[in-house]
Amino acid sequence: MTHSATTEPRPDGQTPASGGRRRPQRGRRRWGRIVLLSLLVLVLAAGGIGYWLYSDLDSNIKGVDIDKAIGDDRPEKLPTSGQNILILGSDSRAGANAAVGAGNVSGARSDTALVMHIPEGRTRAVAVSIPRDTLVTRPECTKSDGSTVASAKRVMFNSIYSQVGPACVVKTVEQISGVRMDHYVEVDFAGFKGLVDAIGGVTVTVDQDIHDSSSGLNLTAGTHRLDGTQALQFVRTRHGIGDGSDLGRIGLQQQFMLALLSEIKKQDLLGSPTKTYKIADELTTALTTDSDLASLTKLADFGRSLNGVDPSTMETIMLPVAYDKVDPNRVVAAQPQANQLWKAIRSDAVIPESAKKSPATGG
Repeated sequence: MTHSATTEPRPDGQTPASGGRRRPQRGRRRWGRIVLLSLLVLVLAAGGIGYWLYSDLDSNIKGVDIDKAIGDDRPEKLPTSGQNILILGSDSRAGANAAVGAGNVSGARSDTALVMHIPEGRTRAVAVSIPRDTLVTRPECTKSDGSTVASAKRVMFNSIYSQVGPACVVKTVEQISGVRMDHYVEVDFAGFKGLVDAIGGVTVTVDQDIHDSSSGLNLTAGTHRLDGTQALQFVRTRHGIGDGSDLGRIGLQQQFMLALLSEIKKQDLLGSPTKTYKIADELTTALTTDSDLASLTKLADFGRSLNGVDPSTMETIMLPVAYDKVDPNRVVAAQPQANQLWKAIRSDAVIPESAKKSPATGG
């Protein structure tokens, strides 16, 4: 399978035409993207932290008042719709982070978006990935400074976060899906650096040499113990692997998430409260949530409520998309598959196989 290389978005959030079709990101094993939430619950459960430590960690978590920002213009919360969480992976290259490859890029970007649906009973889950290049209608939104941004058609999905903010991403997802988002979780990839150093590194194995002058990563084929700086380079790398497309970077990010979770599980957290606190401190610093989850107690309680979900059995689906007829470098939601998918999630029903098939296969 081949994939055309992607280019970085312009300040307006769009990407220059590359002369060929860009392939949408697949939804394979996207459950790796929610691993930080699982890690947080694991760390807290193992720690036995005191109140003053709790207060310090609690203040790390950043909250966004989604309800206030969106108002009443939201889908109805249905009694059979289970829990729905919008999970974004963000990565800022500004300031000190610019020193770790990739130059200085203003603001933070969000190239990973998942709608995680947990049916009633919370014993299974479905993760729907939304390709970053999907053209959508962005609804009218209110920015964090109170100003209003008008609705716009044919907006690239991953431009909304940087242009308008996370609440508008939530509102956009709700508008295109008709699914009410119960929670919002954002994970800052730059937070991995301190976290990896706190646990003493993470071991990964690569089957080919990786030399990426953009991220600064240089690895030979084989097994390596990555420190924090190398880990951040690893999750940012795309030019040094495969055909240089975002698909290669996604694969590395997924591999790293799994390796990070494995490393945390191997650590003797109960035997080292100091290390437990340091890890939890780095982890909570990397999180932004909706205001309903923006405390250690609420986040831990919610995480424990998901203990019955086995990530290894989570079903992963890419939003069915088709190549845009005007701009073949972009994709649009494919119908009727997309509507079938969202309807099944809204009603907590089994997703039909026909709703999982995407005309734009990326092949």
